[in-house]
This record gives sequence, C-alpha cells and structure tokens, in this order.
Amino acid sequence: MLDFREIANQSTRKTCLAIFFALTTLLAHAGQLVKLPTRPDITTNIFWEAHGGAKATVFLFPGGGGGFGKVEDGRPTSRNFLVRTVPNFLENGFNVAIFGKSSDLDKLDYPDRISEAHMTDIHAALDYVKTQSAAPIWLVGTSRGTISATAAAIHIHDPAIAGLVLTSSVVSYKKVGAVPTQDLAAIRMPVLVMHHTLDACNVCFPSGVPAILDGLTNAPVKKQIMVSGGANPSGNSCEALHWHGFIGMEKEAVDTISGWIKQPSNQ
Repeated sequence: MLDFREIANQSTRKTCLAIFFALTTLLAHAGQLVKLPTRPDITTNIFWEAHGGAKATVFLFPGGGGGFGKVEDGRPTSRNFLVRTVPNFLENGFNVAIFGKSSDLDKLDYPDRISEAHMTDIHAALDYVKTQSAAPIWLVGTSRGTISATAAAIHIHDPAIAGLVLTSSVVSYKKVGAVPTQDLAAIRMPVLVMHHTLDACNVCFPSGVPAILDGLTNAPVKKQIMVSGGANPSGNSCEALHWHGFIGMEKEAVDTISGWIKQPSNQ
C-alpha cells in the first residue's frame, strides 16, 4: 500500500536537494571580489571568476577611470565593454580576471596607467591569478585600458602571459601612454588589435590603428581586425554604449577575440 505522506516527503526532499544543488552550482560559477594587497598599505580590487577546465585566463583592463562597478550576485555591474561581456568570455571557456583600481586612486588617469606603481599592482594581481589557475594569461584592454595592457606586456616579464589583445585603442599622440607612443618593439608575444570602423572617439580614431601594428616589429604573431557591426549607439562617442564599446555586437566581438586567442594567426 502506498503511503502518500512518504511520497510527499520524498518529493519534498528531492525538491530541496535539487534547489541545494542548483544554488551550489550557481555559487560555484559566480565571481568574487578580491581586495588584494599589492603595495605597502595599498589594496587593489580584482574580480575573479573561474571556468572549469579553462585553457586560458583573460585578464581584463576596462577603460575610462578604471574599475568594474559593484559586484552583485557574483557579477560586476559596470557597463564597460569588457565588463558587461564577462558571460561571453565564460561561454568561450575562459577564466575571467578583471583589474580594478588601487585604494590610493579615485580613478586611473592616463599617466597612472604607465606608472611604476600601476605595474607593481598589476604584477601582484597576476601573481594572485596564477594561484587560482595554471592556465596561460591573455592581457585584454579596451580604450584607456589598452594603455595599461600594453605597458604590462612591455614591462612585466612573466612567462605566464601568453599574449595581448587591444580593443578600441587609444592612439592619439596627445595622450600620455597612447599605445603607439609606447615601446611596442619590446613586445614579443602574439597581439590582436581590434577596432570598430565607426569609432568616433577623438583619441581612438580608426585611422591611427595601423601605427600600432607598425610598431610591433618583434611580435611573433600580430593581426588587425576592423569590425563594422552593431546597432543603436547612444551617449558619448568615447563611452561604452557607442560604437567605441561595440554596442549591439558584444557577443560577436568577444567570439572574434576568443577565436583568435585559441588560435593566433596573422591571417
């Protein structure tokens, strides 16, 4: 004879277990904010999210004044191109690390991004990432973040760094640390430079992009990709929701970057 109370209890237990495992899985895949000591009395915010079995880690440098917003429910809230596309990088099978800001700065301005202190902070953050995963690390910057990523590729000599990706690069020679003004010949790793053909930011104009490739005389592999997709740009032309931030084509942009990281090629 069936005991319907037992059936109900079994059903309840199964439901509770299902909820428990679902929450456990969710938490396992959620990212976390890390306040990392990087210099004496200085901490730097890092966002970290692991992907099981990842073959590489993307180490992201957002643009603007830096940072990635608050972390809510395991996700950073900034609208910056690299920050809002974290799920797309995860879908491509990568660990994701985002470099934030140090506690002694309200924002990362142009000169800050090539400073010795900034390189020290980045180096410490890279060391932390290596404790979390042995996967090779790709430096990925967007807009002002390209200044940081380029400087790190030049000054931090760590065999764990596998390559460099620059999106919406700062190319105006009027800006301190602009990518073409740095010692690009010192970079000896694969480099991808991706830019939107309609980028209207006055310090990231598309016509200045070839100068980056010209300077990468010792990169074993280098490629320039100009994209033209997307839709509905809005706001300031130098901000994240315009062509400058690959608006309306986020997944396509990240898939392009990810495909190249997995198989770097000049073609």
